[in-house]
Amino acid sequence: MKAAQLNKYAKDFQLTVRNVPVPDIKEDEVLIRVKEAAVNPLEKLIGTGSVKLIQDYDLPVTMGNELTGIIEKTGANVTKFKKNDAIYSRLPLNQIGAFAEYIAVPESDIGHLPLNLDFKSGAAAALTGLTAYQGFFEELEAKAGETVFIPGGSGSFGQLAIPIAKSIGLKVIVSGNSGARDRTLQLGADQYISFETQNYWELINDVDYVIDTLGPDEFDRELSIIKSGGRLLSLRTGPNKQFAVDHNFGFAKKQLFSLAGSQFDCKAEKKNVQYRFIFVRSDGSQLRELSKIIEQNNIVPAVDPTVFHIEDINDAMDLVFNGRPKGKVLITF
Repeated sequence: MKAAQLNKYAKDFQLTVRNVPVPDIKEDEVLIRVKEAAVNPLEKLIGTGSVKLIQDYDLPVTMGNELTGIIEKTGANVTKFKKNDAIYSRLPLNQIGAFAEYIAVPESDIGHLPLNLDFKSGAAAALTGLTAYQGFFEELEAKAGETVFIPGGSGSFGQLAIPIAKSIGLKVIVSGNSGARDRTLQLGADQYISFETQNYWELINDVDYVIDTLGPDEFDRELSIIKSGGRLLSLRTGPNKQFAVDHNFGFAKKQLFSLAGSQFDCKAEKKNVQYRFIFVRSDGSQLRELSKIIEQNNIVPAVDPTVFHIEDINDAMDLVFNGRPKGKVLITF
């Protein structure tokens, strides 16, 4: 089968498409024939070696973290899925490989494809959906009536985060470019701030939560609008001591992450705000809950119209890393 693999960590890494054997499955795994694989910014973090301290891979490794597909074969202990089931998944971090024609995945890390999604839109749902789900329910412990601000929330993350937040009963404020205003408000956002003409830190204050999609340069401004006792959850700024504790890392990594995140923890502590960093994990049981939300609210994530195949993998990554995609970028098999 064809697979796109990373040979070495590098700032300007490229993937190599080669023929590799179809994987065997274990008793608790299923063999998936991949239909669509999503290209995410996470690919850049992995390819450059930026997440080696969280997960270091034996190279070469087949890349890709998110997919839809059809089950071709089930292991002896698999009970919740059968051959020909349509599924979607954010793959386990230690068992990635969506950029391939087939992949073996534990039953515990897949979910049935939501009934209102096809293979393309479904491939845009698992990773961002689980990020939002784990962010709201685990990291923020958000409750109805509270307010969340998502700077840069008009992109792919917001497509799932906004409806999920509204299903909880949150007030949602989003910033982004003016062209995305109508689409974002249609998703359920209560207020939209166009960054070209407005500064959010001059317009809003005392929000309960901020979910950062922009990175460390925005940290101080985001912190300034959070009420005492609130939380700032980042998808990009970087791990800290709390992240190491939550993931049960050893002493050395706890010390390292404590040091790396100390400037952000100190700033947050002065404002009586908790700083948290999320690195989304696979979770089949949460995918089942996510599917209910997607179906009940008829959430259909946007997909970029450009058609890429596995031979085009490096062009697809370039669009994600350097271009302006109009939705999730996909590799079609």
